[in-house]
Amino acid sequence: MVNLKLQEGIYALLNNSDVFLPILFDFTAPWKIDILEFLNDNYMDELTMEQIAAYTGRSLATFKRDFKKISKLSPQKWVIKKRLEAAYVKLKEEGKKVQEVYVEVGFKNPSHFSTAFKKQYGVPPTEV
Repeated sequence: MVNLKLQEGIYALLNNSDVFLPILFDFTAPWKIDILEFLNDNYMDELTMEQIAAYTGRSLATFKRDFKKISKLSPQKWVIKKRLEAAYVKLKEEGKKVQEVYVEVGFKNPSHFSTAFKKQYGVPPTEV
């Protein structure tokens, strides 16, 4: 009888509002944050892979394994590519100077930024 009443209660909640469905039947790990969403929001920050893994609710090994499922790039290369794409937009469309941009997108060293930019786009950032 208790099981029947419990099922009736759940059925009543689900019929009453759609808000209860994800609360009652979402079995994903609540401590795991979407990796791409987190990286898209924080790619400019100075975070180690260990910190990113921890912030997304994973060990470093699990983070790398989960990341491999969603990207062909390594996490480090993905972050660099994302930073360079943002830099390109800032240089080309916003008309900013290289000295401003490399720091804004998360690079510490202007020569590393220039080398990576030229490797990805075929031209140095000063020519954009």
